[in-house]
Amino acid sequence: MAEIVNLRRAKKARARDAAAQQAAENRVRHGRSAAAKAAERQDEARRRAVLDGAKVDAVRGDEADQA
Repeated sequence: MAEIVNLRRAKKARARDAAAQQAAENRVRHGRSAAAKAAERQDEARRRAVLDGAKVDAVRGDEADQA
């Protein structure tokens, strides 16, 4: 005899499997590895440090007269 299957549960399980497969495809297509994210954060921190090191303090006109 055939196994009795709850059609509602089977439909929901099929939808969950399809959603999981779509999510996996999206992770591959749009995702970046943790190493790539860390490298980008490190590069950005290095750029900010270089810019902050080259920053010149602005002197207002009335302070220049007193000095």
